[in-house]
Amino acid sequence: MLFTNPYFLFGLFSIAIPIVIHLFNFRRFKKVYFSNVSFLEELKVQTQKYSRLKHLLILALRILALASLVFAFAQPYLPSSENQKAIKGKNAVSLFIDNSFSMQAVTDQALLVDIAKNKAREIVSAYSNSDEFQLLTHDFEGKHQRLYNKEEFLQLLDETEISPSVRKLPEIIKRQQDAVSMAPQSNKVSYIISDFQKSISTFNLNKSDTSLTTYLIPVTPQKANNLYIDSCWYESPVLQLNKNVKLNVKIKNSSDIPYEKVPLKLMVNGKQRAIASVDVKENDEVIISLSYKITESGIQSGFVEITDYPIVYDDKFYFSYKVASFISLLIINEKEENQYLNKLYSLDSVFKLTNTTERNIDIGSFKNMDLIILNGLKTISSGLAQELKRFTDNGGSLIIFPSVAIDIESYKLLSNLLAIDVYESRDSTDTKVEQLNLKNPVYADVFEKIPENIDLPTVFSFYTFGGNKFTRKESLLKMLNARDFLTATVSGKGMVYQSAVPLDASWSNFPRHAIFVPTFFNIALQSQPQHHLFHTIGNDDAISLKNIILEKEETLLLKGDQAGFEIIPEHRNRDNQLEVLFHNQIKQAGSYHLFRNKQAIADVSFNYDRNESGLDFYSNDELTKQIKDNQLTNVKLVETKNKHLGELIKEINQGIKLWKLFVFLTLIFLLGETILIRFWK
Repeated sequence: MLFTNPYFLFGLFSIAIPIVIHLFNFRRFKKVYFSNVSFLEELKVQTQKYSRLKHLLILALRILALASLVFAFAQPYLPSSENQKAIKGKNAVSLFIDNSFSMQAVTDQALLVDIAKNKAREIVSAYSNSDEFQLLTHDFEGKHQRLYNKEEFLQLLDETEISPSVRKLPEIIKRQQDAVSMAPQSNKVSYIISDFQKSISTFNLNKSDTSLTTYLIPVTPQKANNLYIDSCWYESPVLQLNKNVKLNVKIKNSSDIPYEKVPLKLMVNGKQRAIASVDVKENDEVIISLSYKITESGIQSGFVEITDYPIVYDDKFYFSYKVASFISLLIINEKEENQYLNKLYSLDSVFKLTNTTERNIDIGSFKNMDLIILNGLKTISSGLAQELKRFTDNGGSLIIFPSVAIDIESYKLLSNLLAIDVYESRDSTDTKVEQLNLKNPVYADVFEKIPENIDLPTVFSFYTFGGNKFTRKESLLKMLNARDFLTATVSGKGMVYQSAVPLDASWSNFPRHAIFVPTFFNIALQSQPQHHLFHTIGNDDAISLKNIILEKEETLLLKGDQAGFEIIPEHRNRDNQLEVLFHNQIKQAGSYHLFRNKQAIADVSFNYDRNESGLDFYSNDELTKQIKDNQLTNVKLVETKNKHLGELIKEINQGIKLWKLFVFLTLIFLLGETILIRFWK
């Protein structure tokens, strides 16, 4: 037992007063006259015995009454297991309310989010009006980043609604720490009221910050079943007009029952393009492929949909993409145009080819190109190297065919800027290409089956590559001597392809070989700018649009299919790209249309975070185990066990107060003294 006001215990010295009174009994004796003295000695002995017992009992009751009264003023309490000392002073309290989609679940009492809000009210009732409170939700809104008084907090709490945003547990605790760390209050504490889904409740927390104690308060949902679309992607990154494409759809079953013959449909630009039937075992997932033909160029929007109850927010998955009318290619030649490249890129009308020489380069045209090819340049100027770096940084693709006599130093400058391999020296050893990298997208769909003795290019001379420690290189073709013949390296947001040989018959038969056409045909196809098919609501990532620059007088507008939705997003021009940010203004899943002035320039699709779709929750025992296993001494689990949460928080903060008990005991002892004096004759 501990005391809030231990100095009052000096009042126990007052016990000496009744002791002194009883030791020095100054009672005045009353004379009693009687005639018979035969029993005088017996009466005297009996009277002294009972009188002494009575006086001792009265003394004990008075001592106990005084001691109980002193203890009551000293505010005794039994400390809780969480706090060994009662909390004194003002408090800064942060409360997180889980308002994600999973909190829409209905229990026997109410919606989980309403139960969470009631628990927050109970917590606030345990604190005084001088304390301050932060309300935090998954939205991470600006108004939730400061402290409020009790009345303001309760008003904000009433305004809390279900949100599509989802935050991980470490993000939540970090935001709570940031909010209360600068508060002037001496005591800082945080509460998290949630259903603790396993998909978002990761306990890899920072254990170094022990200044903030966090209490986990679970609300238990009822068991539910859910079938949902997790994601989708195209099998090939290249989407061409009048070509068949295959869309892969991943469907997950977060329940203990199997689903059979669930219809799945694909809609593109308002038209149904494919249907399928889905069977998914319990707690399993499947990938369904939907094939259709692209019949339109330009901006395309679509969605895939299943039918599932009672959870329906994740039954639709939106996506959008753009089909280019053509691919722009620029070949920079030393002198003459190359017949092999010209023939290759005239095979398909999808390619728009431009040839130029090093002396006649139009740097301004680079921003309109998807692929640039350097064909046999002896030297590369520093200005051209800088522009090529800018081109690849913005997502462009570059192919380098060296000259038969290159200036190695000028090529080194380009290699260092692009973080690619360096051309070192010429090797005149005869060899052959031996190995194809079939895992690379360039060769993914070229061969149905590779023969054992496949005929690959013969090499008479080649340039050796020197490794760059910063390179992100992948070999496409390798020779018998284990040297690279053709490489692909990530540079900025683009790709750089390096050939070890020029397009010269005296160096190799590569330009005339059958593998030459699919290699550089696919490289050109994959040079189209790749945009994300979809984005996730709550992830405030910038969206980059290549070759779009907004002038000062131009405006940007985002419109949704839902009536009345229009916003002007933040944007910034960066090199040859437009970066657009929406700052969590998107709250509803769907495809949105982006306009420059009145011209549509892109569609952007948003989906709800699928972390909310997995209906696996931590039990109280599992939460306790997670806290213990991760050694989180400043994180504690609160189990109410049908007790009022406010009273439980008071016990945690102040312990079990005993002053009322001692006041009651004081009254009991005083009553006992009165009864003894009045009725013991």
